[in-house]
Amino acid sequence: MTSLETKTGGRLSFELVAASFAVLFQELALIRWLPGQVRVLAYFPNLVLLAAFLGLGLGCLVAGRRALFAAWPWLLLVIAGCAYGLSGVIFTQNSATEHLFLLYYDLPHDAPVVGDVRPPIVLFFVLTALTFVPLGQFVAQRLQEFRRRGRPLSGYVWDLSGSLAGVVGFAALGFTGAFPWAWFALFLVVGLALNDGMRPRLVYAAASVALIVLVMRAEKAQTYSPYYALSVRQEPGAVGFNVLTNGSLHQIALPLTREAAVNDSIARIRDGYHLPYRLMARPPRRALVVGAGTGNDVAVLLDEGAEHVDAVEIDPSILDLGRRHPSNPYGSARVRAINTDARSYLNDTRETYDLIVFGTLDSMTRLSALSNVRLDNFVYTVDCLKAARKRLNPGGGVVLYFMAGTAYIDQRLAGMVTAAFDEVPLQSGEYYTLFNRIYMAGPAFDAQAGGDRRARAAAHLEDLARMELPSDDWPYLYLASRGVSGFYSSLAGALALLSLLAVALVSPAMRASFTGRGAVDGPMFLFGAGFLLLETRAVTDMGLLWGSTWLTNAVVFASILAMLLLSTLVAAARRLPPALTLGGLAVSLLIAWAIPTERLLGSHLTVKAGLSLFFIGAPVFFAGLSFAALFRDREEADTAFGWNLLGAVFGGLLEILSMLLGLKALLLLALAAYLFAALLWMRGTKVVA
Repeated sequence: MTSLETKTGGRLSFELVAASFAVLFQELALIRWLPGQVRVLAYFPNLVLLAAFLGLGLGCLVAGRRALFAAWPWLLLVIAGCAYGLSGVIFTQNSATEHLFLLYYDLPHDAPVVGDVRPPIVLFFVLTALTFVPLGQFVAQRLQEFRRRGRPLSGYVWDLSGSLAGVVGFAALGFTGAFPWAWFALFLVVGLALNDGMRPRLVYAAASVALIVLVMRAEKAQTYSPYYALSVRQEPGAVGFNVLTNGSLHQIALPLTREAAVNDSIARIRDGYHLPYRLMARPPRRALVVGAGTGNDVAVLLDEGAEHVDAVEIDPSILDLGRRHPSNPYGSARVRAINTDARSYLNDTRETYDLIVFGTLDSMTRLSALSNVRLDNFVYTVDCLKAARKRLNPGGGVVLYFMAGTAYIDQRLAGMVTAAFDEVPLQSGEYYTLFNRIYMAGPAFDAQAGGDRRARAAAHLEDLARMELPSDDWPYLYLASRGVSGFYSSLAGALALLSLLAVALVSPAMRASFTGRGAVDGPMFLFGAGFLLLETRAVTDMGLLWGSTWLTNAVVFASILAMLLLSTLVAAARRLPPALTLGGLAVSLLIAWAIPTERLLGSHLTVKAGLSLFFIGAPVFFAGLSFAALFRDREEADTAFGWNLLGAVFGGLLEILSMLLGLKALLLLALAAYLFAALLWMRGTKVVA
């Protein structure tokens, strides 16, 4: 009799919940911590997600072998040591690819330089996957034991419950502003309870303490927001201060009022900020700043006589830093600070303004671990600028400041403003240190050849006909063109190849499958791929509808897991015909694809909430019902789970196709994966060879 067979049902359930909690908590902790050490990883948070799926899948495939759980904290120590060691290396990318703001402001000039960002991405993909292998094995062994006892779905319910608790727990801890050492300590303490025997616990504790000490030693940030590792730097004798995010220069808070005594460098920046007001027909009374940051734009508006300013900023910690701004704009009774996503505010507000100012919203990070969309991408779209136009008073205008590093970004921004306002924007292309482009449009700037700029709008857009203008379905401002570049395709190919090699290495059965001599569990693989595509689309949709905030992401993840849990409970209580559940899945996906997301923008709160629940809930619920029925029929839970998680890795890699096809097409890709899986399932075979 094995040790698992001697455990009570209660102990098995506890271990499954605790291990699944640790899986989700570790995943979220690494997503947040690694970019603070190796900053290029901030642009690829889905790297950790895909590596986690791979590692868990590998763990499932070695479930019947020697237990690996004792290696878990030591593997975490290895990845933390590598991150700490490489935190002093400058990784950059000179080839044509997506624009990356890799500003190594906290490293010395003589720091070593590597002219390619792919090596650290591949390295940390491998290291991250290894840290999840012991947990995957631990979970798979307990799922298999539940199956042996005739309760396969009960094990899956406990697995989902632990995952849900991990998401909620990390969101709660992140809300407190806790530092990374606390994140690691929490899930390592949970892991301590999973060790049997005094000696294993002492060894585990020693490795855990070493890991926590290393994470503390590697710490560079002064505070943690829900989005960034933040630090403030103030040069001796200088006015204002610099804000660093993940070690990169993000914002500079400066005294920009006209009477402030400043040096020539700051005076030059001040001239740029005030330029649009010299060109307006009249000073704005009511103004909105989206991406208000630490308050430079707000201070300028107050200095120009604005009677009321709404300042919207997504990061609460950056808003708090703004209260230390040398001009103290957030201390003014004329300013209302609003902590939310810029696009969400424009969608929902009924306020109108004489001027809307777009600050320099270079986010330096992604919306979530499931998406290639950045936090600011839904701000820089034609749809967003049209939303801003609707919020203008008669005679109002829009000002957009930007640091355009390449010509195509400049052309694209000008084209978006033209498309949204039916006029070629008034532009300044001078270098003002913090930005080198100012785009101005709307009746407020009519005195500056407004009629001529409107007359040239159609011709200007025709000149840009070959250039893709970002929209809510294709919100990729920083991509040179629609399509998957060589950079992304080479990276995806490398990760896919590594995944296949790893699976073939650990599993003789999978090796045989790849060579055509064994069975491929096609339905489980395709269900994994389809679900990742479905989940990605849900996150981006909800980010657009409710704002790309940390709270939205946490709620969406928790809602998906809760819906999966509900569907599993329903499946455990009653067997439903696969044709019914798969049919419901196909219909809900088609409805979600057919209804434009923009139709929901600005809807009444109750309507938007109800439709959001349908958009997320219905496909996930039916997918969960179908998966539960499929999983229940699998004789080997560990191998089935391994195929499912490997499919999830490939589904995550397929997400880059949104750069070519658009975000909505991900629903069709998910539908295709599910329909193919259904075809194989209905034929009563799991063999694709």
